[in-house]
Amino acid sequence: MIFLLPCVAWGQGPSTTTNGNAIYPDSVWQFTSDASKEGWSKDSLNRLKRFITDSTHATGMLVIQSGKILFDYGDIKETSYLASCRKSLLSMLYGPFVANKKIDLATTVEQLHMDDVGGLLPVEKKATIKDLLTARSGVYHPASNEGDASAMAPKRGSIQPGNFWLYNNWDFNAAGYILEQQTGRTIYQLIDSILAKPLQMQDWNIKEQRKTGDTTRSKYLAYHMWFSTRDMARIGYLMLRNGQWKDQQVIPADWVKLTTAIVTPYKEAVKEKTAYFHFGYGYLWWIWDTPYNNDLYEGAYSATGAFGQFITILPKLDLVVAFKTKYDYGRQTPTDLYLRILDKLIAAKKP
Repeated sequence: MIFLLPCVAWGQGPSTTTNGNAIYPDSVWQFTSDASKEGWSKDSLNRLKRFITDSTHATGMLVIQSGKILFDYGDIKETSYLASCRKSLLSMLYGPFVANKKIDLATTVEQLHMDDVGGLLPVEKKATIKDLLTARSGVYHPASNEGDASAMAPKRGSIQPGNFWLYNNWDFNAAGYILEQQTGRTIYQLIDSILAKPLQMQDWNIKEQRKTGDTTRSKYLAYHMWFSTRDMARIGYLMLRNGQWKDQQVIPADWVKLTTAIVTPYKEAVKEKTAYFHFGYGYLWWIWDTPYNNDLYEGAYSATGAFGQFITILPKLDLVVAFKTKYDYGRQTPTDLYLRILDKLIAAKKP
């Protein structure tokens, strides 16, 4: 039989900071002392742990409620490939620079003097930074890396920017390039200064990060990231707290609200035959949308990556879920299976 781990921090005493009504971890996460007193069924949480062990290839999972660990599984310290969760982190990094007007979302690719291998079409150069961040650019130039829906793309030049949603790595990689050009710093330097240091990340290593891609296809590389489960949980908790960490507004609250609101409704994606499960899409975040955003999923959103990487925020439960499947082990956890895990987790909440 598998039981929840005892409620102790990782070799250290409890370490939290309270700001207003919010609890924040310091150098380590603190465990919830008694899940049942917080309204959760211990038996259901133990059954969830058995399900994860028996039915998934997960390598790490953390559930944070109100600033403390409610549930943990696997090696939460191990860093591994974040896959497309990287895009949601990029969205976060844009926030301070949009707020201070260093970046104008209405700026076009043409105004930025951007081009690519073989050239961009005139209509493609009209795409704005906002179009890139919402996957509505209409630019269907090949990306430097695979793992998107480009096989479903309309004919190049047939779509006006802003008019059609497609999960397209060219958009995401170009958006990363723009952020670096406009700030004069690499994405990894920005993560280090904007996120890792204020959030007291435990396992972040800037030397572990690297870009990849085929530059004969596109000059804009994919900015891949390696994170631990417990540092992913800090990212999610920052978003849950509307960009605030202790007494510091790390990401503007207005930006958090804007980027996690629906831009492309699920029904629109279905109509365009580009839908992804039952999610809508915001600014590089997947959003639970009608009719699936009822009850405890109301307001929920997620970063999602291939092979089973997820950072999910559930505001109704004051909850963050960080979930990892280390691809280096040849493992993966499909999204539909992860969604079953979320359902089982939510079912552990007592009425």
